[in-house]
Amino acid sequence: MAYPQLTREPGALATAAAIRAGTLSAVAAVEAAISRIAERDAEIDAVAVPDFERAVAAARALDAAGPRGDQPLFGVPMTIKESFDVAGLPTTWGHPRFKDQVAPRDALLVRRLKAAGAVILGKTNVPVDLTDWQSFNPVYGRTANPHDPARSPGGSSGGSAAAVASGMVPCDYGTDIGGSVRVPAHFCGVWGHKTTWGLVPKHGHEFPGQSRREGFIAAADGPLSIAGPLARNAEDLAVLTEVGAEVPLRRRPKPLKACRLLALTDLPGAPVDASVRGPTEAALEALARAGVAIDRTSALLPDIAAHHRSYLRMMNITMSGGAPGPDGTRATASDWFSLMNAQATCAVQWEALFETYDFVLAPPAPVLAVPHDEKAVFRGTIPIDGVEEPGGKGLVWAGLATFPGLPATVLPIGAGTYLGSTLPCGMQVIGPRWADLDCIAAAAAIGDVLHG
Repeated sequence: MAYPQLTREPGALATAAAIRAGTLSAVAAVEAAISRIAERDAEIDAVAVPDFERAVAAARALDAAGPRGDQPLFGVPMTIKESFDVAGLPTTWGHPRFKDQVAPRDALLVRRLKAAGAVILGKTNVPVDLTDWQSFNPVYGRTANPHDPARSPGGSSGGSAAAVASGMVPCDYGTDIGGSVRVPAHFCGVWGHKTTWGLVPKHGHEFPGQSRREGFIAAADGPLSIAGPLARNAEDLAVLTEVGAEVPLRRRPKPLKACRLLALTDLPGAPVDASVRGPTEAALEALARAGVAIDRTSALLPDIAAHHRSYLRMMNITMSGGAPGPDGTRATASDWFSLMNAQATCAVQWEALFETYDFVLAPPAPVLAVPHDEKAVFRGTIPIDGVEEPGGKGLVWAGLATFPGLPATVLPIGAGTYLGSTLPCGMQVIGPRWADLDCIAAAAAIGDVLHG
């Protein structure tokens, strides 16, 4: 089943090309995006912090200056996840106590996007503390999935994916530690890319209050978490990744038929619902018919269960800032070094696997877009083939790429029916460290096979 598309609005590069060609101005592109937000966001609630007046002013300045060769996003209207600082706008992470505190400066990624010609229209909604596969909070309310308003758009970059899927903006930038870019892309039927850890800086993406302190400078990105783009096509993903990158990325183009792929659909402790398994198997069958070599098992695969346990512990320590866990104990320095060793071992094992395989294919999550719930997904259960499973089991699929720091691109592959609603389904294409552009290219080639 083809994946449902809600818009035919042009993407980021197509918009920039029209502006360069003189058939569209930056102001017209920005004003059209603002109009789409006004028309569509009342039901979706994706754009939490609009910044329209300054966006129009920025677009006028771009039109007056004209495009430069180093501005691939010239005049492109876009949004960014609420958790990134934008000078003059609040950064709350969903906490009411921060709603009147404005950021004094742009996050480094925001500065890079603006330097590339992008116009920031505002910030998109998140769950409290960025810790849910839903996107609602007491400051900005609940974001709905544009395919079914009764469903979640995912999280924590749910507002980002909803804004892109609905056609309000061509692209957005989110963050991902537990699938927070990949799951919203999967739930909303758009493209998303989890970058190699450390590739895109997250300076200016600190918990509110930290970046407001006098003299505070973020010296390092947090463990596991990355910044990554969402868009409606692979070409836009690649450019957004390059714009944000700390270092030039390599490209090693290889035809899909010359690649050897490993597809993972069965992992210990990670059941997958039929609504995801069906489109995934159909996609794998289509690739096989097209002559793509796909293995379903490999002795090279690391010990996923053991590494998942380490991933969960490292993520919990990271996201809590080292605070005591539910049992009241706090991780020691020895505990942390053990986790770092486990992570290094995991990375080496994946590197060995990629000596044989070019890419690994897997579901981004075990289910399609979940119904809204007042309780966080990870604090409840999710129905998988009629059985209520702990929500945390879904993190196995996110952790595949997160724990070893690998890049992973999510592309829409089709649709399935989950709990009575027909919804988009995605697939993640995981590759070696620093092979971000190759992952995106492979996902694009897979998309060409599946959708022509």
